[in-house]
Amino acid sequence: MRREGSAGTQQGRPQEPLRTEFEFELPRGFVDEAGTVHRNGAMRLATARDELLPLRDIRVRENPAYLSVVLLGRVITRLGTLPSVHDGTVENMFASDLAFLQDFYRQINAEGHTRAAVACPHCEESFEVELAGSRLGES
Repeated sequence: MRREGSAGTQQGRPQEPLRTEFEFELPRGFVDEAGTVHRNGAMRLATARDELLPLRDIRVRENPAYLSVVLLGRVITRLGTLPSVHDGTVENMFASDLAFLQDFYRQINAEGHTRAAVACPHCEESFEVELAGSRLGES
């Protein structure tokens, strides 16, 4: 007896390989000390450790809103040509970029992909759009 999905398929569709890193493009971009703007980056899937360790951080204990800054500093693997990304990088981002990254984090960690189901407001046809790597207002 063959189990559904056991041979790499699920409901007749080939199963996608597990993606652990996702590309993004910031709406504004992080400006470093030299004035260089960094927009393109990558974020990896979070682990339980990523979500638990920041809870020990004194800055998070004093201000729970700081949790997302510390967490994003752990899971952003690349941003432009910066040699590293950490919570100090994230706390110096524009608010619009921080909001974008918080939404992006939720999207890839809750659903495992960066596609969203949408419907055309005119004809009501349903389709998917790719959120990663696109600028706001572009499809």
